[in-house]
Amino acid sequence: MNVTYRLLALDVDGTLLRSNHRLSRQTKEAIEFVKRKGVYVTLATGRAFPSAQKIAKELKLETDLITHGGAFIGSSIDEPIYERRLNPEKAYHIVEILEKYKSHIRILHERYSIGNKIRQKNYIIAKMTIGVGDPLFYPMTFVDSLSNYLIDNPIAAPKICAHFRDESERLDAIEAIHEQIPNVRITSSSEGSLEIVSAGVSKARGLQILGAKLGINLDQMVAIGAYENDKEMITQVGLGVAMGNAPKDVKDLADWVTRTNDQQGVAYMVKEVFRKQLRVEL
Repeated sequence: MNVTYRLLALDVDGTLLRSNHRLSRQTKEAIEFVKRKGVYVTLATGRAFPSAQKIAKELKLETDLITHGGAFIGSSIDEPIYERRLNPEKAYHIVEILEKYKSHIRILHERYSIGNKIRQKNYIIAKMTIGVGDPLFYPMTFVDSLSNYLIDNPIAAPKICAHFRDESERLDAIEAIHEQIPNVRITSSSEGSLEIVSAGVSKARGLQILGAKLGINLDQMVAIGAYENDKEMITQVGLGVAMGNAPKDVKDLADWVTRTNDQQGVAYMVKEVFRKQLRVEL
């Protein structure tokens, strides 16, 4: 019996976007094609809400978006359907640990971002971690000491992330956070990255929350991703798809592997999976 899929969840970086951080015409056309089938299309991304919203606008999506790795979900920044934050005390403690290592740290609030200044080769690191991916209208502030900043300006943020050039330092930081801070989840969305959200937060959990609102079960969903933080949603939905550029461990968990992001992997998957599906009514 053929399954009718009612929701399509798309990761952004390494999935929707090509290596040049742009959407291809073929990808836009594929999203329009699946929308005409009556399928609910959403983004499931580690990006902050304003950044995800910019991509959604380009794709003409007016749906709830799963952002901050699942910590902030909604179609409006003012009225999210779900938000789960790291409390200010926990955020301070996380930053205090991260500052012991050479990393570029960012606190990702849904309205702004606060980052630490890197004195050595800062241009290279900044370009890797905050470059093309963030819209210019998303306010970004850089300070000498994030922990000192948080003493005077406590922040309850959905997510904190860091980027390391040294993998051993990244692994040490992960171990230190796990040892010292309870009830957090650490994952990664690119090489050298480390992303921290509250325990229980994930893209998969975000799809459960959105599905409950829409009356769509996980087995009626297709999710496509490219990195570690996509593993859970890929394994829990009806059809979990890995990009051709995904690491082997992500591909091994997927039901299906499509082409790479530079080979129109999303467009290829959409046409193959939804071509014969009749229009559904939500």
